[in-house]
Amino acid sequence: MTLNATLFAVVLVAALAFFARSAARLIGYLRLGKKENRFAEPGRRLGRVITVAFGQSKLLREPFAGVLHFLIFWGFVVLLSSVLESIGEGLIPGFSFAFLGPLYGPLQSLIDVFGALVVASVVVSIVRRLAAPPARLRVTGHAKWDAILILSLILLVMATMFGQNAARIASGVPGDAHFVAAAVAGAFAPDTAHAWFLAFFWGHMLAVLAFLNYLPYSKHLHVLTSIPNVYLSSLGPRGALAPINLADETLTKYGATDIEDFTWKQLLNGYTCTECGRCTSVCPANTTGKLLNPKKVMVDLRARTMEKAPLLEAQRNHAAATRASTELLGHQLLDNFLTEQELWACTTCMACVQECPVMIEHVDTIVDLRRGLVLNESRFPDELKTTFDNLERNFTPWAFSHSTRADWADGMDIPRMADTGKADVLFWVGCAGAYDARYRKVTQAFAQLMKKAGVDFAILGTEEKCNGDAARRMGNEYLAQTLMTENIATLNRYGVTKIVTTCPHCLQSLGKEYRQFGGTYDVVHHTTFIQQLIAAGRLSVHGDAARRVAFHDPCYLGRYNGVYDAPREILDGIGTRAEFPRNRDRSFCCGAGGGRMWMEEREGRRVNLDRTDEALATGAGVIGTGCPFCMTMLTDGVKERDASGRAAVKDIAELVLEATH
Repeated sequence: MTLNATLFAVVLVAALAFFARSAARLIGYLRLGKKENRFAEPGRRLGRVITVAFGQSKLLREPFAGVLHFLIFWGFVVLLSSVLESIGEGLIPGFSFAFLGPLYGPLQSLIDVFGALVVASVVVSIVRRLAAPPARLRVTGHAKWDAILILSLILLVMATMFGQNAARIASGVPGDAHFVAAAVAGAFAPDTAHAWFLAFFWGHMLAVLAFLNYLPYSKHLHVLTSIPNVYLSSLGPRGALAPINLADETLTKYGATDIEDFTWKQLLNGYTCTECGRCTSVCPANTTGKLLNPKKVMVDLRARTMEKAPLLEAQRNHAAATRASTELLGHQLLDNFLTEQELWACTTCMACVQECPVMIEHVDTIVDLRRGLVLNESRFPDELKTTFDNLERNFTPWAFSHSTRADWADGMDIPRMADTGKADVLFWVGCAGAYDARYRKVTQAFAQLMKKAGVDFAILGTEEKCNGDAARRMGNEYLAQTLMTENIATLNRYGVTKIVTTCPHCLQSLGKEYRQFGGTYDVVHHTTFIQQLIAAGRLSVHGDAARRVAFHDPCYLGRYNGVYDAPREILDGIGTRAEFPRNRDRSFCCGAGGGRMWMEEREGRRVNLDRTDEALATGAGVIGTGCPFCMTMLTDGVKERDASGRAAVKDIAELVLEATH
């Protein structure tokens, strides 16, 4: 082995050993989190890696930045072969992948193509960050220069690769397929080419190894963790919150206040945050001037992990505590990093989760922290005390008597399960549908449509209680599970199998989260049900081109449950459809989810007014929706904008009833 090869072997082993030590440290920190199985169904997980990680599907939702990242990512994948070849060449002089035969030439050309594309993409990215960064990337201090350093290292890796290949060609080694390198090989004199080759080789390998070893200490740790994080992302029902085992008598704490209260996967989310700001740019709280920043939640989770985990490990190794370490251990993620004000601003709309290119689950972390506040310390906004009291006493968030829950049906001859014993379909009315004066009209309209279609349905009446969604998203898991299990007992007693509801929050809870407690039902939203009735010829509607409707996609109907087409198919059959600029899975929240319906909005602009302004800008005479919360928020917005004469807010059921023959 030559002196150069020996020296390189020593450097390579030392660099890889240091990286292994850094990786082991990070993995060790993850072990501080709670256990969670994220390894089942490897086939589905690999499919997600192919589409999200390798296909860059989420990044490409923003075309310009997405294409830049796509080129850099795939450039690295292709150029990995060049790095491996250089390592082999460093250990064995003259080594190459020429044994690939006819594939070697095209591989060399592909390396140069992607190398050039990576250089161009990195230069554009650096200029963009320095000269005209988008709002989501406007950072200062260490975060800004960390990004510039990483991009500069990538640029150095590319430049030294081209230099190495060009010098090799100049020294007489064939390599015309490296067309970029061949074009500049003439810049090196044959008698000095080998010396230049060695200089570029060492520059290239030192840049690669420095890059590799800097990543575990950089915000660009996601380069290492993003693919694993995508692979390990949840395959469960979308948006369903994990339950707390309240029957576990060994639990001394509920929810989360610090890092050891989260699962290892949630801590991995913190590692994986790219700080791209896509989550923040779509957050309804942040974009209307609230303190909440989903990116900051993940950055703070990572920062607290890096602060506390070494101290916990030192404790386990019986290291002597210092005054500083004792003080830091006394801190916690909640309060010292994240404030109540931030956590309670979340509407749980899941726009952050939808946009995250590495499949981070922000909402689960926020709700776990809310659980920590509510269940451990009874800390929540003052107005929620009334809401929780109402749910406990009246089984609804509002101060209505439970005995009046079915009053909306007076005079309509609506069958009740207590009388019929069974029905093909249970109509789950929900709290708003039962009590809210405006949404009662929607309940009545939908009931009339089912009667017109000859649907065999019934309601629970006063046997129905709040589905528990509001309490659960507000962190009161105990109250939520109480309501859920009581409802499940009622539903199972009647042998209910199919449920239809006009509330997307009920849809989410009944359809996905009741399964956690033994309630498995086929639950559909009323827009889907109506569309099916029309398609089957059980409802006949007439179109009116003058009826122009802009449909607002409720978060819990769209992003949570993927229902986008049914309401649009209905509207296309009864009138002219307009679209919000932000629609379908990019829809902007009305501001009521996550319990915000019962909290005052004292910070920033009102979320519902931003969405109302967007609705009015479409020029549609009707703002259509399929959610009681959205109806309330949009109706309030229209009134606030003094636009009642310009646009009316109506539910799909009301519009269909108007259009029936």
